[in-house]
Amino acid sequence: MQARVRTPWLDQYFVYTSSLGTHTFFMTGLPACFFFGYDQFGRGLLLVLALGVYVSSFAKDVACVPRPYAPPVTRLTISNHHLEYGFPSTHSTNSISIALFIYTHVHRLASLPAPSTNLITTLAPPSDWSISPTTYWVSTVFLAWYTFSIIYGRLYCAMHSFTDCALGAMMGAVIWAIYWVTEDAVENWLIHAGWSVPLLVIPISLIMVNQHPVPIDDCPCFEDAIAFVSVLMGSLLGRWHAVHYGFDASFFGTSMPGSAGSGWADRSMWWSVAAVKMIFGILVIFTWRIFAKSVLHMVLPPTFRLLAQAFTLPNRRFYTPATDYKNVPSELGLRPIPSVIDLPEHLAMETETDYITKASGLGFGVGETELKARSGKVNGNKTVRGYGTVYGVGNEKGNWELEKDGSGKDEVKEDATVKHYDADVLTKVIVYFGIALLACTWLPILFEVVGWGVKSW
Repeated sequence: MQARVRTPWLDQYFVYTSSLGTHTFFMTGLPACFFFGYDQFGRGLLLVLALGVYVSSFAKDVACVPRPYAPPVTRLTISNHHLEYGFPSTHSTNSISIALFIYTHVHRLASLPAPSTNLITTLAPPSDWSISPTTYWVSTVFLAWYTFSIIYGRLYCAMHSFTDCALGAMMGAVIWAIYWVTEDAVENWLIHAGWSVPLLVIPISLIMVNQHPVPIDDCPCFEDAIAFVSVLMGSLLGRWHAVHYGFDASFFGTSMPGSAGSGWADRSMWWSVAAVKMIFGILVIFTWRIFAKSVLHMVLPPTFRLLAQAFTLPNRRFYTPATDYKNVPSELGLRPIPSVIDLPEHLAMETETDYITKASGLGFGVGETELKARSGKVNGNKTVRGYGTVYGVGNEKGNWELEKDGSGKDEVKEDATVKHYDADVLTKVIVYFGIALLACTWLPILFEVVGWGVKSW
């Protein structure tokens, strides 16, 4: 496929549309569901995403199947996804589960009767239109195109094999089907159950984090799984807390300013308030993330060392125990956020274009020869790859460096720089748990109190 259909435009299209299947995209967009009154939709979307990321990352770290070898193919990617194992495809899992999830909600809008749990009936076109047929079919075609772009893009970019994508798509469909059948039961449980909700949700979430398999090589799948499980835990507990302490649907009765009118002034007011809500909400979330990580990185290591004197603490492979270090390096706690102006350049730097040989004739992406642990870095960001040979390694806080041995030959040696710390695991759990509480519960309550409302219409 790369030899026959690859073009520079398609390179750009499939590489950048792949970001629509990443957890970063969803973690940025999901709060809007709760800020504008679509909390059940947001919880459902979060649930299928969290299960998809966790199950697929669990399978990746169990099977430890490499991605397609490069060469002969040329991998095209953004961020550090190339450092993960390949089987199954998390992008495929997410795209299928999201497309089916959103389609069922489009179907609800199009069909007045209660939706059926029968999958054939659910996926059939509605018999009684409450939205226009054009809206229904445009939405359906858009979801199909979204799914195609993500899944075929993983093949085009040589990030996955056909088997990876096929199993990933099957997993996404199963996860959506399970949610579709159990949606009402889960919502009713959160509303009517007592303390059984936190007594079950918290231990199960922590067990999922603790029992995530350890791969052969260090793999970022685990960190994605932690993030989504923690956000899901915060969302479920936030919903339970809200309905049991007076912050249920009857509390959120204020419509957003400007929603009642149809004139230019009312529309301007509505969009202005919507923009302020999003900007303020995202700033609060970023502030919490920075503050919480800083505090936890100071508090947790000495706490772990104190507890280690009484009993043996569990420690995950690739994560250094607190007894072996004094403080978490500051660069792991606070990371700069790139300027919007520099964002295109930043994304280009994160692609696998670190070593592009003139002989290859490629302008985007390279074939790669992997080092022992697939985690070599240049300047802390760039993975060092090449065609059949390592061309050179600049090691600034990286994991590998190129040295000359006695014979004058280049030799790759592993750097002793610590990459992970045990405090990072619990830190990520607490930080993302707090992000979910803020986005799903506390910020909507604040918007209601100050009169901004969460009801869009």
